[in-house]
Amino acid sequence: MAETSPRERLLTFLLLPAFVVAVLVLDGISFRNSFQLEKLREQSVVEATLLLANEKADRLEKRIIDQDNLVTSTLDLDAREDFASRWLASAKLQTPTVRSVMLVDLSSATHEVLAVASRFPGLEDERFRRLMLGVFIPEMRLENSGAGELRHLHRSIEGQSYLVSYWQTKRGERSVMVVAWHDVGSIIHHVFPELYPDADQTSRVNVVDAEGRIVYGQPLGREGLTLGRRFETTLYKWRLNVTMASARSLAAAVSRRRVVEMVLVGLSGLVVIAGSVLILVAAARERKLSNLKSDFVANVSHELKTPLSLVKLFGELLQSGRADTEEKRAQYLQIIVTESERLAALIENVLDFAKVERGKAAYEFVGSSVSDVVARACDACRVRAEREQIVLTQELAEGLPDCPIDTHALEIAVINLIDNAVKYAAESERIEVSLRRRDGMAEIRVRDYGAGIPVDEKRRIFERFARGKNTGERRIRGSGIGLALVKHIAEAHGGRVWVEDAEPRGACFVLSLSLRRGPLSSHDGLSFGKG
Repeated sequence: MAETSPRERLLTFLLLPAFVVAVLVLDGISFRNSFQLEKLREQSVVEATLLLANEKADRLEKRIIDQDNLVTSTLDLDAREDFASRWLASAKLQTPTVRSVMLVDLSSATHEVLAVASRFPGLEDERFRRLMLGVFIPEMRLENSGAGELRHLHRSIEGQSYLVSYWQTKRGERSVMVVAWHDVGSIIHHVFPELYPDADQTSRVNVVDAEGRIVYGQPLGREGLTLGRRFETTLYKWRLNVTMASARSLAAAVSRRRVVEMVLVGLSGLVVIAGSVLILVAAARERKLSNLKSDFVANVSHELKTPLSLVKLFGELLQSGRADTEEKRAQYLQIIVTESERLAALIENVLDFAKVERGKAAYEFVGSSVSDVVARACDACRVRAEREQIVLTQELAEGLPDCPIDTHALEIAVINLIDNAVKYAAESERIEVSLRRRDGMAEIRVRDYGAGIPVDEKRRIFERFARGKNTGERRIRGSGIGLALVKHIAEAHGGRVWVEDAEPRGACFVLSLSLRRGPLSSHDGLSFGKG
């Protein structure tokens, strides 16, 4: 048995497994990085959407607060008769959402309204005044000092939304409050379309009230990432919802890319692992083949040594004159001839197999009778079978047409099958050789009545150097190339060879040849097994 070197063992048991583990680790890192990139993408989309929502909400609040500041700068609080004259002159252009302005005395118990300026005087102003005194002021955050910052009140009463801006100031000993009533309808119909146009290609926006009803815009759907943010200072009962218009396509593109990358990483890992497995299998098969070749050399050497020893022994006996009778001399000469024939057959088998291994096996196909070839093979093996006390019978079908065959190669194949039956079925009382026609094929069947062939050995008995597990125990001589040579000859003739279980016991080898067409290949001028 050929032993593997320490370097080969190190490569097999350390480097290759380490390589596979490294590939798996790299694949795991790639998968993890892919998921991390997906999370980073989602995080970036969330941050971008949130930033956009903040920016859009701040724009509205800045617009309203700027109008409140303009109201403050234009009002004349010291002259009631001219309270709002300056503001009304520019109200339509500078503060378009402010409907009316009111000055309230907070020092009085009844919160007297000192002055009112309205862009659209009417019953709505009186209704707002009553709501202001009865509902809004109790909810306002007022400063005891009488001076405070700009604040806002957002309320919905009987289905109508109100937005009130207010701030306190001191006039002498009085604490007064300036109130600006913003027209929410004007904000919805004029300011929202200006700040959040539908034609915006980067995002989609809508505004919903406290109950989730859409105040402005269209439903955003559930396909993309949507973030909502309340207006912090002004319309704080409402929420602005924003979805990135490009987030959906970006998510789809990144998702496709991630899937492609994961598939490629997975495939590369599988290819590397499969390649490593193939290397291991190839190395194991190479070691096995090397061991089989070593066994083959040992078997062939033994096969050559045994007949040579017998030839030498009985030749020396004849030379020394110890065979004192004609009967002994004839017996010794017969042994020498028989062992020489066996030696020649073995050498011819080895040479033929060597040609097959080198790819130089050639066949000379000539239209000949398969029956004649099988008959000659049986005659060549009959003496040995009788010596082993085995009856060799033949049954050859008549009327088979001549077909292109290499007679010498086919005869070697049949002889190998019969010789195999004689060696491995020594307990068989007879061996039957038959030739018949079946489905356009000529079938040569060699059937013995031995112990049969184990199931696990049937698949590999036609491989080169393969021998049965019990050949060593039974001391059966052989090289392990006979059946492999038979397989090559059968395939070269357009047929095949296989083995079947025979009833009640034994095995039957079947060699089929094509009668309908010529062989798979032919080489004119060259013959098999010669030279």
